[in-house]
Amino acid sequence: WGILFSHPRDFTPVCTTELGRAAKLAAEFSKRNVKMIALSIDSVQDHLSWSKVQGMGRRKRGSQGSGPSCGELSVRLQEMVVWKCQLSTCQKGNHESPPEQKIQLVFVFGPDKKLKLSILYPATTGRNFDEILRVVDSLQLTAYKKVATPVDWKPGDSVMVVPTLPDDEAKKLFPKGIFTKDLPSGKKYLRYTPQP
Repeated sequence: WGILFSHPRDFTPVCTTELGRAAKLAAEFSKRNVKMIALSIDSVQDHLSWSKVQGMGRRKRGSQGSGPSCGELSVRLQEMVVWKCQLSTCQKGNHESPPEQKIQLVFVFGPDKKLKLSILYPATTGRNFDEILRVVDSLQLTAYKKVATPVDWKPGDSVMVVPTLPDDEAKKLFPKGIFTKDLPSGKKYLRYTPQP
């Protein structure tokens, strides 16, 4: 699995916080066999300098936190592959574009090298990496099991049996049981089962 996430420029405030969060979650993505790559249009030297920014995920002096220290974040960020990339025409050679014209992209690819998810954000809105991690959990689960994840699903919650799976086959695949939600229409297509 792989995630490509783009940044309009190095040393931008929103992107700096995002890379800090990505570095903090690097172990979680690694547990899921996901490689993350950050893309920007700036030079490799700028990338290396940016990875040393001391404000990313910084703890207050004297506080005892469970997260990584600034030095650990810097090392993790340097370990992340940062490629130079031309992301959009509004970013090519025009570093003065207003933030609303710049975009941030997230692409998630499966092991089959096919695109599984794409999200487009304005540069003024920080990405929620906890949500991206949750989506990866859903994508991986649904890639290997005949289930779908409902709204606001979190790992461990019940999942939905895919509608194309006949009831008799579903009962064999999901021995923990299947339950349906009552709907005003009386139809029984919302079939749930504990997460396999």
